Amino acid sequence: MTNQRFDKSKLPSRHVTEGPARAPHRSYFYAMGISEEEIHQPWVGVATCWNEAAPCNIALNRQAQVVKHGVKKGGGTPREFTTITVTDGIAMGHEGMRSSLASRDAIADTVELTMRGHCYDALVGLAGCDKSLPGMMMAMVRLNVPSVFIYGGSILPGRLNGKDVTVQDVFEAVGKHQAGQMSDAELEILERIACPSSGACGAQYTANTMACVSEAIGLALLNSSGAPAPYESRDQYGEASGVAVMNLIEKNIRARDIVTLKSLENAARVVACTGGSTNAALHLPAIAHEAGIAFDLFDVAAIMRDTPYFVDLRPGGKYVAKDLYEVGGVPVVMKELRKAGLLHEDCITASGKTLGEELDRITGEADGRVIHPVATPITRTGGVVGLKGNLCPDGAIVKVAGMTEAEQVFTGPARVFECEEDAFEAVKARAYREGEVIVIRNEGPAGGPGMREMLSTTAALSGQGMGKKVALITDGRFSGATRGFCVGHVGPEAAHGGPIALLRNGDIITLNALTGELSVALSDAELAARKAEWKGPRKTVYETGAIWKFARLVGGARWGAVTHPGAKAEAHVYMDQ
Repeated sequence: MTNQRFDKSKLPSRHVTEGPARAPHRSYFYAMGISEEEIHQPWVGVATCWNEAAPCNIALNRQAQVVKHGVKKGGGTPREFTTITVTDGIAMGHEGMRSSLASRDAIADTVELTMRGHCYDALVGLAGCDKSLPGMMMAMVRLNVPSVFIYGGSILPGRLNGKDVTVQDVFEAVGKHQAGQMSDAELEILERIACPSSGACGAQYTANTMACVSEAIGLALLNSSGAPAPYESRDQYGEASGVAVMNLIEKNIRARDIVTLKSLENAARVVACTGGSTNAALHLPAIAHEAGIAFDLFDVAAIMRDTPYFVDLRPGGKYVAKDLYEVGGVPVVMKELRKAGLLHEDCITASGKTLGEELDRITGEADGRVIHPVATPITRTGGVVGLKGNLCPDGAIVKVAGMTEAEQVFTGPARVFECEEDAFEAVKARAYREGEVIVIRNEGPAGGPGMREMLSTTAALSGQGMGKKVALITDGRFSGATRGFCVGHVGPEAAHGGPIALLRNGDIITLNALTGELSVALSDAELAARKAEWKGPRKTVYETGAIWKFARLVGGARWGAVTHPGAKAEAHVYMDQ
């Protein structure tokens, strides 16, 4: 008998389960041991980014089984499927990083295609590494199905000489090793113990930043992102997420009922106050685009500028995700934002309740060590600042968490590199000077192609003790693990003829995170003259395949580097077809 809580005649799965014409389809389901009762229940896609590429994703397969228990408990029929992941920690510092950002959109596309092709009614998505989190959330909002997101959890920190260590320490150790400050043996010891478990990078890099976003935006159950991946206590959140999605189907609460302008603003607040990754300024506009909401880099930056930074997380601070979880996690952070009137409480969440109702149930308070009270923050503005000026008419972004006000102003001559490899070789050879602004161009979404992260170069600078003595600007991206005055997302990118394409060695560049400026001391006339002489985009070796396709479709970083027109061009709604 069909579960009376659900009206199957209004759900997409009716197209594959109901009526005599669907007998062939049902024969496939019986082949897999699905019962008659299960065939006529709502069908829930349980999507994971499981693979054996890295520790970030290795636990997702097991966690998906628990989610399926929850779906069944709630009266649904779960069907598990997988999609890709490109893990940035493995892709970093070589050609593989060109696949990273493109993988976000491929994840969204493949989840969409799987859901559409099999007519699933709802989605529970599990993701572990950087791009897989926004990719999964983008699919949820694009399809506008009842959706619950769950993070696979962070890695545990390693311990060396009585201190916590993370993969960031290993990247920076490469710079120390090159500088002769670390022996082969010391580096080998560190690399063996820095990552002791399953889970995504442990500090407030992109994965944990977007995990915090998943709770703040309302797609994940509160506190579900906090527990490290090896903790079996994660199971309770997996099961609860499966039950929750059935509740959303019953109430017809869809992803775009949850992801609104207000909830996007809440998410940006949480990124700011935790000193989160600059990549959030790429992913939040992309998620907004799927909902047809105008929310670009400048909107994200305005909120970040207006938000105190009060959660002391690496790389700008001292602590890792496990520490945040142990003092109450994202819900306690949001309670502090609420005290300052910086949170929209009326946003609906994956639980079916409003954010305010959910926070009323949270008893934890700021511990004063990991989470400072909002009234006495670490700094009075957020950890990420947007920049604008004649060098970046479409904006740029810099992470200032952990930097003093004096360190947030920098003027110096440009030293221009045409790609990251050239810059890395120059840094390795110390072929740069203190006080310079290192410019890495042709690394944008289209021009790279793929908008690579520059972690190898910035980590090498930090390892050489030069992280605060030079600045760096790029139309590419930075890892959440990047430290120092490093400006990314410079737009328009070089491949689109932006001013960064016109820079020459010695041009005087001013970066000012206090006033939000990124400019070059050139007149409009000089810039125009250089533009007239510009020979066009640098040719790349990617003339075919997925990366070529991404480069042809991708838009500017200001709007999230998206690859399709988004909800504003939508002509039909999947759930209502």
